[in-house]
Amino acid sequence: MSLGDMRKRNWDSCDFIMVTGDAYVDHPSYGAAVISRVLEAEGYRVGIIAQPRWDSPDDFMKLGKPELAFLVTAGNMDSMVNKYTVARKVRKKDAYSPGGVSGLRPDRASIVYTSRIKQAYKGIPVILGGIEASLRRLAHYDYWSDKIRKSILIDSKADMLIYGMGETTIRKLALRLKNSDPVSEITDIPGTVFRQKHSEIEIPGRIELPSFEKISADKKLYSESFKIQFENTDSIIAFPLVENYGDWDLIQNSPEKPMTTKELDSSYDLPYERREHPSYKNIGGIPALREVQFSLASSRGCFGGCNYCALTFLQGRTIQARSHESIEKEAAIIIRDTNFKGYIHDVGGPTANFRKPSCTKQITAGVCKTKQCLFPEPCSLLEVDHSDYITLLRKLRNIKGVKKVFIRSGIRYDYILEDSDQTFMSELIEHHISGQLKIAPEHVSKEVLDAMGRPTIDGFIEFTKKYKKMNKEMGLKQYLIPYLISSHPGSRLKHAIELAEFLRDYGFIPDQVQDFYPTPGTLSTAMFHTGYHPITGRKIYVPKDNQEKIMQRALIHYNRPENYRLVKKALILEGRNDLIGTGRKCLIKPYEPGKTSMKNKKY
Repeated sequence: MSLGDMRKRNWDSCDFIMVTGDAYVDHPSYGAAVISRVLEAEGYRVGIIAQPRWDSPDDFMKLGKPELAFLVTAGNMDSMVNKYTVARKVRKKDAYSPGGVSGLRPDRASIVYTSRIKQAYKGIPVILGGIEASLRRLAHYDYWSDKIRKSILIDSKADMLIYGMGETTIRKLALRLKNSDPVSEITDIPGTVFRQKHSEIEIPGRIELPSFEKISADKKLYSESFKIQFENTDSIIAFPLVENYGDWDLIQNSPEKPMTTKELDSSYDLPYERREHPSYKNIGGIPALREVQFSLASSRGCFGGCNYCALTFLQGRTIQARSHESIEKEAAIIIRDTNFKGYIHDVGGPTANFRKPSCTKQITAGVCKTKQCLFPEPCSLLEVDHSDYITLLRKLRNIKGVKKVFIRSGIRYDYILEDSDQTFMSELIEHHISGQLKIAPEHVSKEVLDAMGRPTIDGFIEFTKKYKKMNKEMGLKQYLIPYLISSHPGSRLKHAIELAEFLRDYGFIPDQVQDFYPTPGTLSTAMFHTGYHPITGRKIYVPKDNQEKIMQRALIHYNRPENYRLVKKALILEGRNDLIGTGRKCLIKPYEPGKTSMKNKKY
């Protein structure tokens, strides 16, 4: 991270310099750390410039000019999501910065960093990567400017973009650069995006997307373009995509193949320090590290298919699992940490109880283009099996020094219900919960759940009954906490009221409610912008009026005094005065809490 570090290693220069919008944390949950360690293992000298000042090129020059390339990432989050709430207000904290201080990275960090590097050095390749680059690799709807923006590769003027998790891709690219291949001639590596003069290169099997100019002017066409992108996210069935920008074509090569267990293990077995750089110790450390320091990643990928999730565009729908041996080895490292108190906080992935592909067909034929594994109901080819995960969890909780192994990653309760063997659910309840289990029904209305790509609420109700029954049989008193999303495309006030009535009837008190956040790379964001469902092509209602969104959110916490007026207004607007009163089924009383009852007042 400094010239002093380089001198200790007798380096006169770095091969690669990684510029990241996060503070530098050498932990396998940080993308910048993983890619840097992968390159180090291949014999390259890697420098890190973390959270540089961006008002001049000076910070970008502090390690000198790299021999091969600059690698640029905004960090573990999109820089706009990191900085702004769904209400477009600046967040007070940044968990990926020292002491949680905000404001240490610019808006659209990948673009700004690339610009400063280009100012500092001419002719050195700049390669974009990370979640911001991955989800903005093609023209995309940008919530903060409320318009279609160009590919981040075009806007930043970087030389190439790596999308997805990147380990395999960066190895291939590094070798080509080491062999003196000009970056402009490296056009055949899977998992990369590059640009060429229009019609300058012939791409076999290419699919021509509508041009940036056309999708900027036609929302229906943008929706159709997004569908094509969605259907080409699997390495086996995907074709190269081409998007025109006038004189330039942007070419997205097919995705890199999912990593094998051996390859995935090799990434996690690298010699991470598993902590933040020492320079941050006296300024509060890195808050985000505390969430993952004693957690274990067991898999990547997700076939859950939720429309509001960007995992399809980032990790893909094919599950990639680490070996038990690799995970146990990492657990042994965690246990030796002087701050470890006996609790492994999580063993999971995007969906904790997915440890294998949903069906054997996926391995050779790829994922289905037009069919989801769990939605609208589980596929007949779905192979439900928790046995490997059960064995892994048993091994971990039997390690000397481990008091408890928690599961805090998302769990698909509908997948659990499909398992005829209820061993996993039983052991989950008995061993892996700390008083409450958080799961995500997200909503109750069928119309809204259809727009989300989620199953009907019937499965959640069935799971709730089994959960309560098993807890009672074990003599435990543990709760279910539902995650919910308000104002998702497809949701009207009547659906929010339906959700409030469900919460009333079943006695649930939501812990977390998230207003739908239109982030890049999701089907739901495409719906938000266009008013069309990209897969079905049908029109869909989108709640955009701020007052309506506030009312939808308030209805989920209808029993809070501060929400009384909003809930009352929503009920009257929808003609649901029957829910205002003192009856058992009423959501609110006829008078505001803390106010004198006005018996003669008509409502």
